[in-house]
Amino acid sequence: MLERVEIETFLTLAEQLHFGRTAERLCVTTGRVSQVIKKLERRVGGPLFERTSRTVRLTPVGQRLAEDLTPLVAAMEEALGRAARASRRVSGELRVAFLGEWTAPVLLKVVALFGERHPDCRVDVREVQLANSRASLVDGSIDVLIASYPFDGMARGPVLLTERRVLAVAAGHPLAREESVSLEVLADHPVVQFPAVTSTGFKRDRTPDATPSGRPVPKGPAGGSFSEMLTLVAMGRGVLPVGEHSRHYYPRPDVAYVPLHDAPPIERGPVWRADNTTPSVREFVRAASDVAGQGAERA
Repeated sequence: MLERVEIETFLTLAEQLHFGRTAERLCVTTGRVSQVIKKLERRVGGPLFERTSRTVRLTPVGQRLAEDLTPLVAAMEEALGRAARASRRVSGELRVAFLGEWTAPVLLKVVALFGERHPDCRVDVREVQLANSRASLVDGSIDVLIASYPFDGMARGPVLLTERRVLAVAAGHPLAREESVSLEVLADHPVVQFPAVTSTGFKRDRTPDATPSGRPVPKGPAGGSFSEMLTLVAMGRGVLPVGEHSRHYYPRPDVAYVPLHDAPPIERGPVWRADNTTPSVREFVRAASDVAGQGAERA
C-alpha cells in the first residue's frame, strides 16, 4: 500500500520535473523529496526518474505509474468530496430567532446563504423577547438565536453586528442636551434595569454595578420588555445604556439618545445550546461565519 506522502511527492515531481519546485509546492526540503522518491523506487525495484545535473525525466516505468495513479487519486479526491458534501447535507426544520428588530436583516442574510446550501432544510424565523429568549433556547423552542454578547451558559458564534453604545434619557433630561457623555454619569442617575430572567453577564455588561472608576451605579426600576424600559426612561425614572440601533428602530419624541464616548461597542451574533450539535445548527453557524467574513455590520 502506497503512503499518501509517496503518492503526492511522486505525482508532483512527475508534473514539475524539478526537485526544487516540487519541494516548494509541498513545503518540504529537496532532501525530503529525494528521500521519498528513493524509498518509492526501492519498493518498485527500479528507477522512476532519470536525473542529470540539468534535467529530470520520467523513465518508462515512472511514466506508466504516473498514468495509472493519476485517475485513481482523482477518484479518491472525488469520493472524499462526496463524503464531505453528504456529511453537511441537512434536512428537516431549523428554528432560528432574533432579539431586537435591528438583528433581523443580518439574520436573513445568514438564512439566505444557509438556504442556498441546504434547500431541503426548512428555516423557521421568529422573534423572541427579553423575557423568553433564554427559556426558548433552554426548552428547545428555538435552535439558534441572534442576540447580544455575552449570553451566559450558551455557545456563541461569530460577531455579525457591532454598534456603538448610547445613553437613552428622557427628552427633557439635562443630559439630553449633551453631544456625548461618559460612562461615569451612570453613577449620578438611576439606571433602568433589564428583566430578572436576563442573563447575569449580559446585565453586567449593559447595566454595570459600578462605573469604570469604581463609583457605584444606582439601580432604577426594571422593565418587562425593551419598550417598557424605554417608557420608564421617558417617565424620568432612570437612564439606560443601549445600542445605536435603538435610535433608528425605537424613535420616540420623549426619549433622547446621547452617545457614550468611552463605552466599548456592543457585539451581536448567534448563540445556541452547547449540547445542540445537530448538522443543521453546525451548518447555520458555518453560514454565519461566512457572512461575518464579509464584514460585520456596524452602526
